[in-house]
Amino acid sequence: MVGPNYKRPPLVPPAAFKSQAISEPTPPLASQWWRLYGDPDLDHLIETATASNQSLKLAVARVDEARALARVAASYLAPTVSADPSFSRVRYSGTRASPTTGQPVQSAATVNDWLLPVDLTYEVDVWGRVRRGLESARAQAVASADDEAAVRLSVQTDVTQFYYTLRLLDAQDVILTRTVAAYQEQVRVLSVQVRTGLTSPVALYQAQAQLEATAAQQRDTERARADQEHALAILCGQPAPSFNLAANPLRETFPPEVPAGLPAALLSRRPDVASAEQMVVAANAQIGVATANFFPLFALTGSAGFESAAVHNLFNWQSRIASIVPGLTQPIFQRGRLKANLAAAKARHRQAVATYVNQVLIAYGDVEDALTDRQALTGMVGHLREAADASRRPTPPAANFAWRRCSTGTAWSITSSSSTPSGRCSGTSSRSPRPRTCNWPPAFD
Repeated sequence: MVGPNYKRPPLVPPAAFKSQAISEPTPPLASQWWRLYGDPDLDHLIETATASNQSLKLAVARVDEARALARVAASYLAPTVSADPSFSRVRYSGTRASPTTGQPVQSAATVNDWLLPVDLTYEVDVWGRVRRGLESARAQAVASADDEAAVRLSVQTDVTQFYYTLRLLDAQDVILTRTVAAYQEQVRVLSVQVRTGLTSPVALYQAQAQLEATAAQQRDTERARADQEHALAILCGQPAPSFNLAANPLRETFPPEVPAGLPAALLSRRPDVASAEQMVVAANAQIGVATANFFPLFALTGSAGFESAAVHNLFNWQSRIASIVPGLTQPIFQRGRLKANLAAAKARHRQAVATYVNQVLIAYGDVEDALTDRQALTGMVGHLREAADASRRPTPPAANFAWRRCSTGTAWSITSSSSTPSGRCSGTSSRSPRPRTCNWPPAFD
């Protein structure tokens, strides 16, 4: 066969991921990777999305189309056989000239012709034009299957992310509900104090502002949850108005540990990388097809069957007919068309190689991003846990002294910060000639 044989584009994978302490070979991840989370609700959602997601059904249909086109390309390796029966009835003029003697004929004539041939056409694939086309079609079919796997993985990942985002928003809504209740109690207490003259209206106004700001934040959280639920309904192939996911606040949990493995193994694990490589295979085969067009095309045409003037004699042995016609077609002048087609095929191959290399680089970057994010988020969670533990420790003597000074009207005034609706407080101090109201500790937890 003419044309280049496929060779994987040269790539030097890194020895290890820099964001991972130890890189070593790991077993392949299970196809149902989401079961590592041990969440039955997530399992049900992904099963529903896998069965009903319309993008996934579109990808599956494209795979079926590509495989059918590959079978079409394979059919050209075999001869084409067809039947072409026909019947004709021709009346010749009685005043015409005889084609043999050139003299006028004596009378008119009517001729019947029954014809039942079986025709055969076959291209002798000397240069591999048909085989290269089949190689390209099969590679495109494999690429379509890899694209379907990538879409399936993307749908499963999106469902998982949306599900845990919903649970996170449910947890935020629980916290904000408690905070709103605490602020409402604070506003109630301050309202009583203002009516009895025990405090200034300014403190009441600040508490009301905190209450309204937190209530607005709660409404925004509810809106975000509704939007996430609608997006999850689309992923699951369900109408948004009838799709409902019960609230399930996310508690403190740890995601399963998934080792990244070696960078070289990533090329065989990611379907998007595999699809990009198959497109390189298809483009490489098309160079062979374009090259074969420069060489002669050998074809064989044959026909066999029966022909008779009367239908009752059609299948007699004397009525048989047969012909075989070998043919050769050699392009001589096409004004550079074949060279331009070959140049275009080579350019498409370079495009496919660039796309493949870029997809590999994206895959490496995605893994590094995931490892970096995991390390950073793990450290952030540790710091936040330390901060939460510190907030639960007993009140130090200095704070008690500040509270006593505040209650006796000296310089300290500790109030709740409006920028921290979650319940944290900030202290401010100033000298004042008259007693100041102290709103510390706050009424909420």
